[in-house]
Amino acid sequence: MQAVLALEDGNYFEGEGFGAEGRREGEVCFNTSMTGYQEILTDPSYAGQIVTLTYPEIGNYGVNPEDVESTRIQASGLIVKNVCPYPSNYRSEEQKGQPVTISEYLQRQGIPGIQGIDTRRLVRILRETGAKNGVLVTGKYDLKEVLESAKRVQSISETDYVLKTTTPNQSQWTTGENELAFHVPAARPEHWTIAAIDYGVKHNILRKLRDLGAKVERFPATATAEQILAVKPDGVLLSNGPGDPAVLDYAVDTIKGLIGKQPIFGICLGHQLLARALGGKTFKLKFGHRGANHPVQDLRSSKVEITSQNHGFAVDPKSLNLNEVEVTHLNLNDDTVAGLRHKTLPAFSVQYHPEASPGPKDSHYLFEEFLKSVEEFAAHAKTH
Repeated sequence: MQAVLALEDGNYFEGEGFGAEGRREGEVCFNTSMTGYQEILTDPSYAGQIVTLTYPEIGNYGVNPEDVESTRIQASGLIVKNVCPYPSNYRSEEQKGQPVTISEYLQRQGIPGIQGIDTRRLVRILRETGAKNGVLVTGKYDLKEVLESAKRVQSISETDYVLKTTTPNQSQWTTGENELAFHVPAARPEHWTIAAIDYGVKHNILRKLRDLGAKVERFPATATAEQILAVKPDGVLLSNGPGDPAVLDYAVDTIKGLIGKQPIFGICLGHQLLARALGGKTFKLKFGHRGANHPVQDLRSSKVEITSQNHGFAVDPKSLNLNEVEVTHLNLNDDTVAGLRHKTLPAFSVQYHPEASPGPKDSHYLFEEFLKSVEEFAAHAKTH
């Protein structure tokens, strides 16, 4: 199956199509992770994006129903150097006695992919000139028409992708990591109620909270502060999600209504939204941070964590009121803000993914820090 990827600047790449036959558009980005392609594809933060994986061979360990981060593939398309046609792993999902390939996985969900192109050249273009909108077509195409249409793709900042990925209704999350095929400790007994605002949440964030003894109430992104406080939560999680935080005024208004009333922990988009609720601003990164080995320094302890990241926007440190807000973590690749906290109220956030999936586990302690703040807030409330 023939295929082409066209960028808005006129660059194009012709290769071999895999997955579904069709046409998708979006912002073309890249992720440097060596593993975790299934988690990446199903991460809601990739809504509206065509993902390039820089590792040269993808699909060698197949797919399985446990490693998904949402109910479906969220990325608009997939770009790789080479797809492995014969996956092999004891956890691979099988169909008719054979492991399901990444191509079959994309095909049954209607997502196109392209392989056999110079992914190094593509990534160089994105790194040197910035993120680009693009069109991916598998099957027959008219190159001139595809190149013209790539120039008309809407900016990721013109669409509210959170509304496309959030849960439609309030519900309780009951599954933990301990119920998957991993060797992890048994879940702790339920002790705290955590309201998780779903801006496009990764399932493993909810699993982590569940295993640490939280009863997790999942709310749609449009929930108001009053609706969330009505369940009397002990803490609030602001989840990751896709797109530009500057178009999410309704989410910022809700967070403003929660600050100081319950402990808050923000992750990725949740971090950016908390910063905006505290009076800060965000900006678009040249090509984003996406990978599983980004170094972050905890400025409080000077320790360096290796982190999993996926975002195209960041917090402007000059916009923060440093009398009220403290920058706690720094991305060592480009010195962008990787974490912050309010100096007097129980609210903090990080720009990376402490639940990993895929990625290192250096930052799992942040979930414990959050639940410790929940415990301290509850104890303080009892004595006052």
